[in-house]
Amino acid sequence: MTLSEILIKAAQLILSLSILVVLHEMGHFVAAKVFKCRVEKFYLFFDPWFSLFKKKVGETEYGIGWLPLGGYVKISGMIDESMDKEQMQQPAEPWEFRSKPAWQRLIIMIGGVTVNLLLAFFLFAMVLFVWGEKQLPMESLRGGVLVNDSLGYELGFRDGDKILDINGQPVKYFEDLMPQMVYAKQVKIERDGSVLQLDIPHDFIGQLVDNRGRSKTPFLFSYNFPVLVGKIPDSSLARGSGLRKGDHIVAVAGTPTPYYDDVRSVSKAHKGEKVPVKVMRDGSEVTLQMQLSPEGAFGFVNANNPDDLERLGFLKFETTRYGFLQSFAAGTNMAIDRLTDYVRQFKLIFQPSTGAYKGLGGFGTIASIFPSEWDWQAFWTMTAFLSVILAFMNILPIPALDGGHVMFLLYEMVTGRKPSDKFLEYAQIAGMVILFGLLLFANGMDVWRGIRGWFGG
Repeated sequence: MTLSEILIKAAQLILSLSILVVLHEMGHFVAAKVFKCRVEKFYLFFDPWFSLFKKKVGETEYGIGWLPLGGYVKISGMIDESMDKEQMQQPAEPWEFRSKPAWQRLIIMIGGVTVNLLLAFFLFAMVLFVWGEKQLPMESLRGGVLVNDSLGYELGFRDGDKILDINGQPVKYFEDLMPQMVYAKQVKIERDGSVLQLDIPHDFIGQLVDNRGRSKTPFLFSYNFPVLVGKIPDSSLARGSGLRKGDHIVAVAGTPTPYYDDVRSVSKAHKGEKVPVKVMRDGSEVTLQMQLSPEGAFGFVNANNPDDLERLGFLKFETTRYGFLQSFAAGTNMAIDRLTDYVRQFKLIFQPSTGAYKGLGGFGTIASIFPSEWDWQAFWTMTAFLSVILAFMNILPIPALDGGHVMFLLYEMVTGRKPSDKFLEYAQIAGMVILFGLLLFANGMDVWRGIRGWFGG
C-alpha cells in the first residue's frame, strides 16, 4: 500500500470518527440543556494536560484535545471521565446533573446513542436516495467465483465454483456471500456439473483472521471475470508484444480462456514460455506471441472495473432506486439489519472455539475498511455503519460508558435507591480500566497483525 493510500484511509477515518463523536456528544449536550443542566466542557478528542484549541462561550468551554480516542461533554454534578471529586463533595446545585430526577438523567445519558441511531438511519437513507442499491446476483456469475488465497483452497473451494447455498440458505447476491460465510457450517457448490457439499470448520473465523496478514486481499472470494487488459507497465514483458489496453484475452496457447481462472491456469502451465495469445479487439480476433514470466505472468494489470464489465455485458448488476420518502424506510431497515448482524458477530467473540476474538482490532482495522481512493458513497456508507457500532458499543452495561450510567439509573428507578457517589466513583474507575485495557488489546492486535504481515508470517 502506498503512502498516499494510507493517508487517504487515515483522513477518511479521522473525518468519519470526528463527525460521529461530535454528534454523539451533541446528543448529551442538547438533552442536558433541555433539562437546564450546566455543561462545562464540550470536547472533540480528549485533552489531558493540554488542548489543541479551546474557546469559552457562555458557561461552556468548547475545544479539541490532542488524544484522538473519542470525545466528551462535562456536565456539572456528574461522575464521568473527568473524575472531578471536589465538585461532588459540595452540596448539589439546581443546575447539576445529580439534582435532576432519574428520568431526566436517563434521557441525558441515552442522548448520544439516540443521535447515533438516528444518524445511521438518515445516512443510510441518503446513500440509498442518491446512489441507490447496487447488487450483483449470484446467478449472473457465469464463471463462478475466484478463490483469493490458500485458506479457500484448504476449505475445498476451487476457482470457477458456483456457490448455491450456505447452511441451506441460498446466497442471492455476491455482496451477501462473506456475511453468510461468517456463520457457515455447510456450503453447497456446483463444480463441473456436479453438486458438492463442503463442511466448514468451527474455527473458520479464526483461520480467516490468521490468514489476513498473509493474503494479498482481505476477501476470501471475488467474482470470476473475463480478462481485459488494463495498464501495461513500461518494464513489462508485455511491452512490444502488440498487446493493447482494452484487449480481451480469449485463448492462451490454443486453449480457450473465457474467464480469469482459465487464463491463470493455462499461463501457470506454460511458465517462462513464449505462447500464442488470442485477443478480441474492436470486434476482430488478433493473435499475438507473448513471453510469460518464470511465474507464469503476462505483466499487465487486469481492467476488471465492475462498471466496464457491466458495460461490455460480462456482468449484470441489479440497481434499486428509492424515492425520497421511500429511502427513509429502506435506510431504517438497512441500519437495523447492520445492527442485528453486528450483534450476532459480537456474540461470537465470547465463543473462544470460533476464534472470532482474533478479529478484534483498533483504529488500523477500522481504517482498512475504507477504500484507498476517496469515494463519497463508500465514506457515508461506512460512517453510517460506524454510527451503528458506536451506538451499540456505548449502550453496553460497562461503567464509564453510557450503558453503565443507564444501568445504574435503571437500578435507581426500580429500587428507589440511588447508588452512592463513592460507589459510582469506583465503578467509573473500574470501567475506565476495562476500556483502556480493551483499547490497548485491540490496537495491539493491529500491531501484531502488521508485524506478522511484514515478516510474511
